[in-house]
Amino acid sequence: MDRYERILTLHRLLKSARYPVPFARLKDELACSRATLYRDIAFLRDALGAPIESGGGEEATFHYAADEAERFELPGLWLTSEELAALLALNELLVKSDPGVLAGALAPFRARIERLLSDHSSGRALPVERIRVLASGSRRLDQNAFRVVAGALLNRQRLKFRYRARSTDAQTERTVSPQRLAHYRDNWYLDAWDHSRDALRSFALDRIREPQPQDEPALDRESTELDAHLASSYGIFSGAPKAWATIRFSTHAARWVADEHWHSQQQGARLPDGRYELKLPYSNSRELLMDVLKYGPDAEVVAPVSLREEMKILLQLALGAYQGAPA
Repeated sequence: MDRYERILTLHRLLKSARYPVPFARLKDELACSRATLYRDIAFLRDALGAPIESGGGEEATFHYAADEAERFELPGLWLTSEELAALLALNELLVKSDPGVLAGALAPFRARIERLLSDHSSGRALPVERIRVLASGSRRLDQNAFRVVAGALLNRQRLKFRYRARSTDAQTERTVSPQRLAHYRDNWYLDAWDHSRDALRSFALDRIREPQPQDEPALDRESTELDAHLASSYGIFSGAPKAWATIRFSTHAARWVADEHWHSQQQGARLPDGRYELKLPYSNSRELLMDVLKYGPDAEVVAPVSLREEMKILLQLALGAYQGAPA
């Protein structure tokens, strides 16, 4: 542990302690010599202004003054090398998953983290290239549109834009009150109150054109309402659940599915024969069926009957495309 991390650890120990901390415990926690610990305590108190008080008796103890402990924080950014490495990994995740939208804004933050980590590792260059983030299915996103939408959301302004839905390819004018930005499967969505529909809706940001913040303040909806409408059913398709789906996976597929998160209310159980049964609520069946289809013969929709029949139709249509020679 270098001096930077010893000072940070010492500060956290003293700040979180309810009672004076014995010198011996501090020495063990910091894994340093007696002389080094006294120098670190002096530096924290005299150079950084920490409200350290000491106690005598059979064994020396140290603590922060009760009336100042809550207010005092170390100046600047103090993080351990492990915390900085985690932040750097998070930064790589954000930059690689959204290369244009967040990369520019996060560039100064990344440079500062790399400098701090370099100080921790005595100037040694960090192999950042060993952190890989492979985006899958991400769609092209207009950077300016993202900034305008995010700005309206945070400033609580209504937003007007043109929207072309993928399902119908129809273009409409929308005026909405932004509620939340959601990042789902490598793509961004805006959850908003649609004033023309008088209902909550989700909009893919890559389909939003010419967003314009309005002077009128956004209408706020309760978090419970947003969760009930936008997070209760499977996938990004919002709405109250129409039904619960029951899907059974083969013993082979169960090795993966049993550890996967499909929905916050999902219910899963191993069957006696080794298969895995998954139950979850859904509103729009299409996305759910697309996810089940990727497992091919290792997955079977059991219930409800309407969902099972819909899956049979999809499989028949897919098989029909292979009946003749390719066009």
